[in-house]
Amino acid sequence: MVKLLGMLIIVLAGTLAGFNRARQFERRPQQIRELILVMQRLETEISYGFTPLPEALNKMGSQIREPLKSFFISAANDMNSTNGLTAQESIQQALSVHWKRTSMKATEREVLHQLSFTLGTSDRQDQIKHIALAAQQLKHEEVAAREELDKYGRLSKNLGLLVGILVVILIF
Repeated sequence: MVKLLGMLIIVLAGTLAGFNRARQFERRPQQIRELILVMQRLETEISYGFTPLPEALNKMGSQIREPLKSFFISAANDMNSTNGLTAQESIQQALSVHWKRTSMKATEREVLHQLSFTLGTSDRQDQIKHIALAAQQLKHEEVAAREELDKYGRLSKNLGLLVGILVVILIF
């Protein structure tokens, strides 16, 4: 009886690990899509709303879900704080603190990292161009993430179950 319970726990743990990995593959394109929408809204806020960058980032953060919500609100708060951080420093600090909570990869992080160098330091038109470029790069990453999901999503679920069964076979 105890062996059977142990076998079930091992198979269940392997299956859950596989489903967890598949969930990360599913979240990545969703989060990239959300980031693209934020870039488009940010572009609109800067070009038509004449909204200051900290206020625009705070507004974007309040309109989206976690984990990106914390990222944008943190960057906005760091720009408004008494620390006097620049846009670049506050975005990079928010990246280092909040990025590990996302399902996105280093390529998406690099897009935001590169964008941080121009936000707040150049004129409105230049910022709009760089935001549009970042959104375009993110669209390419979204396509790659969807292909990855199609390729590895179901595989991860099945592999988790099979690894659990393999461990049971090897142990017992």
